[in-house]
This record gives sequence, C-alpha cells and structure tokens, in this order.
Amino acid sequence: MKKGAIAAFAVLAITAGALLVPRWLEPSAPVAAPAAAAPAAAQAPASPGPGVPVISGTVAVADVPVLLNAIGTVQAFNMVTIKSRIDGQIVGVEFTEGQNVKAGSPLIRIDPRPFQAAIEQAEAVKERDAAQLASAQADLARSADLVGRGFKSRQTYDQQKALVDQLTASLKGDDAQIGTARLNLSYATIRSPIDGRLGARLVDIGNMVRGSDAAGLVTVAQLKPIFVNFTLAQDNIDRIREHQAKGPLEVQAYSGDGKNLRATGKVTLIDNAVDQATGTIRLKASFANDDERLWPGEFVNVRVVLTVRKGVSTVPAQTVQDGPTGHYAYVIKDDNTVERRQVDVAAVQDGIAVVSKGLAPGEKIVVEGQYRLTQGARVRLASPKRGAAG
Repeated sequence: MKKGAIAAFAVLAITAGALLVPRWLEPSAPVAAPAAAAPAAAQAPASPGPGVPVISGTVAVADVPVLLNAIGTVQAFNMVTIKSRIDGQIVGVEFTEGQNVKAGSPLIRIDPRPFQAAIEQAEAVKERDAAQLASAQADLARSADLVGRGFKSRQTYDQQKALVDQLTASLKGDDAQIGTARLNLSYATIRSPIDGRLGARLVDIGNMVRGSDAAGLVTVAQLKPIFVNFTLAQDNIDRIREHQAKGPLEVQAYSGDGKNLRATGKVTLIDNAVDQATGTIRLKASFANDDERLWPGEFVNVRVVLTVRKGVSTVPAQTVQDGPTGHYAYVIKDDNTVERRQVDVAAVQDGIAVVSKGLAPGEKIVVEGQYRLTQGARVRLASPKRGAAG
C-alpha cells in the first residue's frame, strides 16, 4: 500500500513539473538559420550628424588698393596773423568773428586823422619848395645872361645852379613824403590779404595799437584748398617716388577713428631730406576742401594709395587662420564637408584679406566657427556673408 502511494505521488509531481516549464524552454517549431548579412552596398546609409555650425562666405573678386598708412595734421593753405603797420587808436571793427572774408575786405579801422594831416603837411611843404624852385630857376636864367655879358662871376652862376638842383631834389623828397603819408593813411584801414575764415578778435575798439606790437589783431586762415602734413618711414621713399613719377599719388584723409572718409587729395610735396632723428620723410598733400570737412590743426588718418591690385580674390580677414605651416582656410564642399587648404595672403586691410594663392573666386569658405573644425568635418551653414565689400 505504501509503495502504491509513493508511485502515485511521483506521477503527480512529474505532471505538475511539466505544467510549470517556462515557455522559453518549451519545444517549438524548428528555428530557421539566421539569414546571411546583406552586402554593404545594399545597406541603407547611416543618417549623418547635424554638423558643426559655422558662418559661411564666398571668395569675392575686387580691386584692392595698396596703401601706406600714417597720422597727419591738417594745415591751412595760408595762415595770416593780422597786425597794424602804423600807430593809432582802433575806431572800428568791420568783421564778425569766424566770418568768411575775401581778399581786400576791410577788417579794422584806425583813426585816420593824423595821417590825413600828415598828407596835407607834406603837400604844403611841396608847394613851398616848388615856389622856391621857380624863383631860383628865374635867378639862374638872369645869372646866365649877366655872366655872358661879364657882369657876374662864374662862381655866382654855379652857386645859383646848385640851388636850383637842390630845390628840384627837395620836390622829389616832398613827393616821397606825400606818398608815405598816403600809404600810412591806407594802412589806417586794415584789410584781409587773402580769402579765408577769420578767427577770434584779439583787440577791441578803443585800444591803441602800434606797428611794433608782437601780438596780432585777428587771424585769417585759407581753408580752400588745404594741406595735410604727415610722415612715412624712410624705407618707403623708393616706392613713393617710383609711383609719384607716374602721376600725383592719391591721398585719403579719414577721421581720427579711421571710419569716415573726410576728403581725397594728391601728394604735392616729398621733402628733400630724411629726418635723421626719426628716420622718416615728410610729405604734404593738398585737398580742395570745398565742403570744409578738414579743419586746421586736427589730426587725421592718412592713406597714400600707391597702386591698385586689380581683380584679386578677397575674403573676410577672420577667414584666414594661422597654423604651424602658415596660413590656412576651410573650404566648404558640395556635401557640406570642409577641406583645410593652405593659402598665401598678400595683404590685410580694413577687415579684408587679399588671397594671392589657395582660393578661387566663388568658392564657399568658413568665415566663423573654425575652432571646432578638422579636415573633412561636416558643417551646418548659418547665414552666409559676402567675402568682400565692393
């Protein structure tokens, strides 16, 4: 009886174990062998990443001037300090401070009465000497007749003739005195010697002035045309003279911050000697200054245009990077990957780099964002920028 019970219990245990077998241990349909891997060419391409964000630009073609830069000082074409040539009291001021005047315009009047009186006095002296001369000439004529008849000595005649010559000379002196008095009278009205702009009045009405005074009465500056003085290193002399021989060099005057073009002129002077203390050569440029944008005494940035590079490749200056083997730039290919390319830079000015070798006009280049790039890197383009302005 015990043996039968044990057998029955064993059968039940086996049956229950069969019911509790996990499904992954259950027998199933024969598993098919894994399919062979598809050829690489038939696989779908992996989706590329988003790429490094960069700002792109285009290699442009432009005419770029070859410049020499300097700091210049604006100088009036003519600057005159008006002074009195005579002594007297100022009785009138005929101008307004800062006024534009023409040559010959009256500026200051000095009391003319003393000079008018001097003219009248000189004329009176001349009349007296003229009367004396007429009398002496009559006496000389009579003396000549008497000497011929033996009633007067030759010595008396010679003395009379000398008196006539003396009075004749006196008349010439009188004419000179009258001329001087009239000239002094004209100096009583002080006139502008040039066209220009007046400065501040330095002496007021009622003051006494003298011809020996060191101080002036007012200044007048000729602003049209106007000069700019500047210096360049002596190493540039040969280049300057070479291009100046072909025609006057163009000079551009910019504001102190170098952003605004004030005027364009021509080189009119290359000094005849180098300053040995500084190793520089002084130059002067002339500007028409019709709009009076240049003002005497101010500092300007000067650019001398030696020549113009025609049709050269240009990119923004930040496009070109410095590497261990020289300059390079990243060129963007059609598949939005980049090529690191060596370039030669001829000049950098005004934020523009002139590339003489390595880039072709129209190529797309990376302007900003290079610091994250390597050869063949994929990029994502932001708003493009032009390679060069005009």
